Amino acid sequence: MNLAGVRYWVFDMDGTLTVAVHDFAAIRRALEIPESDDILHHLAALPAEVAAAKRAWLLEHERELAYAARPAAGARELLHVLRERDCRLGVLTRNAHELALLTLQAVGMGDCFRPEDILGRDEAPPKPHPGGLLQLASQWGVAPQEMVMVGDYRFDLECARAAGARGVLVNVPHNEWPELADLHVPDCHALRGLLSG
Repeated sequence: MNLAGVRYWVFDMDGTLTVAVHDFAAIRRALEIPESDDILHHLAALPAEVAAAKRAWLLEHERELAYAARPAAGARELLHVLRERDCRLGVLTRNAHELALLTLQAVGMGDCFRPEDILGRDEAPPKPHPGGLLQLASQWGVAPQEMVMVGDYRFDLECARAAGARGVLVNVPHNEWPELADLHVPDCHALRGLLSG
């Protein structure tokens, strides 16, 4: 996969641009969500008054994580190289938009993205739904095939595949989803190294 000519990049945030810190099992326990359920889908299916209290708890929990966020290896450097090349950069996260802004500022990447190019769970359907990627493609006036989605989990890759974009898996030691990933690299340092090829 030749990355040298790619101009449109979309990144997952938690675990991709930042060091992964979410303990999803603990979050499920605190919110009384079955172990096998997706957290956001479970909350969406609850009665409004029940969901509101649980969403409020989740937002405050994630706010604490945002302030303590640390950049993933090579992420800042990769973003700066892409920005110097006049690439358009976006974030598609299952986190809340306001917390994505906080997190990106905390890890020194806030200046790499336009606020309107950061889509959270309230601006677009949560991944693996392709809606967020398609929304960014529309905003940027490009075909999804011109975009690369970079993430650390199968939801990112499934989102890319469903939208017609290419999926790059980072920050995991082994490619557990070879049928979904167009490329697997150990981290953002390694990804930056491929840009000249």
